[in-house]
Amino acid sequence: MKTILKITAIMMLMSSCVQKSYKRVVVITLDVSKVKNIQSVGIRGEGKPLSWESDYPMQELVKDSLYKAVITTETCYLFAEAKCTVNGNFELQNKPNRRIVFDTKKDTTYVKLIFDKE
Repeated sequence: MKTILKITAIMMLMSSCVQKSYKRVVVITLDVSKVKNIQSVGIRGEGKPLSWESDYPMQELVKDSLYKAVITTETCYLFAEAKCTVNGNFELQNKPNRRIVFDTKKDTTYVKLIFDKE
């Protein structure tokens, strides 16, 4: 039992950031104007509040055309990886994840994306 606790503690220490973490705000706008029959639009990725298992919902700005998400996170990393979804289906199938690089000189990072286009 002690061995399991030691291993768990070591793994927790290895997975956390060594550097100081910072609050990051990312505003993502997503153009889905080329997609038909939209029922839901979201984003998935690493780092809370994102997850690879479920969509972080995006809000409709222009019907069936433009969506937006404002994501606030606490991280020590300079970027995050993510993919957008429409109706639960991932974009960029069999391609690398999008890399969202945080703007370290400003409070907020703004990202404009087009669904399924690199």
